[in-house]
Amino acid sequence: MPEQALRPVRGGQRVTVRVPATSANLGPGYDSLGLALALYDTVTVETADDRVLEFELSGEGADSLPRDESHLVVRTLDAALARLGYARSGLRLTAENVSPHGRGLGSSASATAAAVLAAAALVEPEDRPDRAWALQLCSEIEGHPDNVAPAIFGSLALSWQDGDSFRSVSAEVVEDIVPVVAIPDYELSTELARSLLPSSVPHHAAAANSGRAALLVHALTRDPSLLLPATEDYLHQSYRSSAMAPSAELIERLRAEGHAAVVSGAGPTVLVLAAGEGEAEEVVASVERFVHGVQDAEQGRESVTDWRVLRLAVDREGARVELYPR
Repeated sequence: MPEQALRPVRGGQRVTVRVPATSANLGPGYDSLGLALALYDTVTVETADDRVLEFELSGEGADSLPRDESHLVVRTLDAALARLGYARSGLRLTAENVSPHGRGLGSSASATAAAVLAAAALVEPEDRPDRAWALQLCSEIEGHPDNVAPAIFGSLALSWQDGDSFRSVSAEVVEDIVPVVAIPDYELSTELARSLLPSSVPHHAAAANSGRAALLVHALTRDPSLLLPATEDYLHQSYRSSAMAPSAELIERLRAEGHAAVVSGAGPTVLVLAAGEGEAEEVVASVERFVHGVQDAEQGRESVTDWRVLRLAVDREGARVELYPR
């Protein structure tokens, strides 16, 4: 739509979007499975009739993120508004970032979802699209739906692509499952992680992986006792291990102890799907023992990996949107 045909967004509106962090793949569900986690970024967008662009950023990335039109939320908001036939004028953006960046917890997907959902709320009521529209646009921007789907819809998202269309359905996760994340102090870009993957895999590996992915859906929604075998991956984790050696070592240690540990998204965060609070406590203690052991062994070296361990919950609602006309 030509720029001159775009309708102006009304000033004096304020929309707040609270988006959960996400963990994609979950082992064998490469580019298709994602889980929403109770760790939230919050974005508030206020519209004005002037041309001002103001930022108030706090939390993760606040010292490094841009404060102009190149900010991901602003770029995505403008693109979403244009898709709906609108354009903004002045904008005041407040972001409280909790999810760490570049760690495999869907920070860019959360920002993208927040911007698209904010844009959908700011247009006139008769033009507001549903969340299926938001999923489509977010997936186009991100390139795949595995992170944006749980960010939008919550819980366990099973996503796929038909031609140019992206689709997703949600499944309820067993109440007892407790996600535990171990977040290292180093980053790994998704682009680098994807570049390490082979262009093809043997047929037997693909067949084994499809069986484990199917089993994983059953384990997450019906029988958590099967989480360890269900999270076995044959497509991507082993190829990426060289780029995140500390994470790969931790995963190997946790799985040897019987815990369903996987790479979260493209990494390097480690996700463990614990079957109950008791196992979650065991996982936290095991990670702490691992970290202390590595630190003791590497004492005196210049670089030792620091870890942050969080015991979370599954987010079951997805993004929350609140609009305040003023």
